[in-house]
Amino acid sequence: MSDEQEDKKPKKKGMGMVTKLLMGLVLLAAGGGGVFGLMAAGIIGGGAQAEPAEPQGPQLVLKGEEDPYALPAGKGEAEIEMVYGEGGSKYRTAYFDFGDDFTSNLKNSEALVQVSLAASTQRDGRVLMWLKEHQTAIRSRMLVELANTGEEEVFTPEGKKKLQQRMTDAINEVLVDREGFGGVDRVYFRTFIVQ
Repeated sequence: MSDEQEDKKPKKKGMGMVTKLLMGLVLLAAGGGGVFGLMAAGIIGGGAQAEPAEPQGPQLVLKGEEDPYALPAGKGEAEIEMVYGEGGSKYRTAYFDFGDDFTSNLKNSEALVQVSLAASTQRDGRVLMWLKEHQTAIRSRMLVELANTGEEEVFTPEGKKKLQQRMTDAINEVLVDREGFGGVDRVYFRTFIVQ
């Protein structure tokens, strides 16, 4: 009789183990998907709700907005609140004056050029700080640009505009090399003498 009872029991085919493994994998996948969803929603791990990273490099400063990197006023310079006009750019423009003149021979010529320069930026005060900090490297680069200028360029308005653009590009290249960001919008001639 005991032999008959053993024969009546169905034999296990190993499906229990496979089922357990599949259920485990399904639960693991569901858990991973849930964690991913919570991270994407910013509930855990920072995700979309994380503090935005501070923008790289100097930022544009709107007229009337405070510049967090403004240079302190010099001796004897009172802080006067600036009143901006209605027209023009919505960003304020700050200027940096290169104190000493730049003097150089012109390319393939015996003529000399002497210029006094200023640069402008609509970015925050870091650009002005960098112009001051790297003035020696910038001056050297400006002298190279002047020496690479032909006599015919300095006598025409178009030639002077091209020289201004080359100088702007050169200053920005120096600043990018040293600080990782340029930020100079334009170079201006304060004086321009050719002899």
